Amino acid sequence: MKGFEDGSSAFAKDMRRGRGAVTNTSGRFENQDRVVSDDGWSSLEDLAQHNTKTSVTLETPRSIITKNQSPDIPFDRSINPYRGCEHGCIYCFARPTHAFLGLSPGLDFEAKLFAKPDAPQLLEKELRSKNYHPQPIAIGTNTDPYQPIDRQYRLMRQLLDVLRSFNHPVTITTKSALILRDIDILADMATQGLVSVAISVTSLDAKLSRVMEPRASTPMKRLAAVSVLREAGIPVGVLTSPMIPAINDHELEDILSASKNAGALWASYILLRMPFEIKHLFREWLYENFPDRADKVIKLIKDTRGGKDYDAQWGKRMKGEGQYAELLASRFKLAKRKYGLDNKTPPLRTDLFQPPLATGDQLALFG
Repeated sequence: MKGFEDGSSAFAKDMRRGRGAVTNTSGRFENQDRVVSDDGWSSLEDLAQHNTKTSVTLETPRSIITKNQSPDIPFDRSINPYRGCEHGCIYCFARPTHAFLGLSPGLDFEAKLFAKPDAPQLLEKELRSKNYHPQPIAIGTNTDPYQPIDRQYRLMRQLLDVLRSFNHPVTITTKSALILRDIDILADMATQGLVSVAISVTSLDAKLSRVMEPRASTPMKRLAAVSVLREAGIPVGVLTSPMIPAINDHELEDILSASKNAGALWASYILLRMPFEIKHLFREWLYENFPDRADKVIKLIKDTRGGKDYDAQWGKRMKGEGQYAELLASRFKLAKRKYGLDNKTPPLRTDLFQPPLATGDQLALFG
């Protein structure tokens, strides 16, 4: 059959247009492996369409605030209104979480999404708990809260409405210009020191960005979003993450320069991380899209991880070690200082936190 890659579990490019992953192999918890094959009845096209068409399943979790105690992460709580991400970033370290659902971290992660429509109500309930103590909530640290399906579900706007009503601080990370839809709420919260935003910019090359992050906003739209947010008085920084050796690392200084021109106040970076299934998915993507330099990229990555694909040690997993990692860190430090992006993320206020009156409370005032 035309386009079928015989002997592999990959769909041909024309079958997965607009997706990042090459395959849809089973997660590490599955007892069986899925392998693509053609039975001669055009079933491969049907299977490809099924695996690459976006579907959304509604979830009803019992809670929405997730806690973490990782010493190298600057927040202790986060919210993820969605599972999976249609942006399709091949390097996304959240991909392995789909394996816990019995789904593939590959194409399933990008196409079989989960939304939590009760998230705003759950958030309000948790913020009203007598034992709750406010600290900034991070949104967008796992999957992007402004991915395309949020145009329909609008969960981010509803969550921000709740946070604003409680005067609760929030940090947002995204690579989508859709964040500008909620600029009215964000600007209002910014006047009280309750919000900061980080826009992820991994490349200024639209073609490269499309390969790495097929359904995310273009680099120019992200930088334009930085400018609009800053003009509205919202603190904005830029994440040049991940830096991938011999793929986008040569753009580091240019990205920081463009970010400064757009109005960014600070910048940070993370070296490519390849936990669990990511190392296989990334290799497939790399050899398909950059066969001329794939071996070099893998060698450089291993050089930063003590000869391994990944080192999960706290303090090392974000930046790596070795000659290449040290050079990248030095380049970033110098460029950050040169372009005035060495500011710290502004502290957010927690002293303004105040649960608003709930339905029925106003009547109680007249009792």
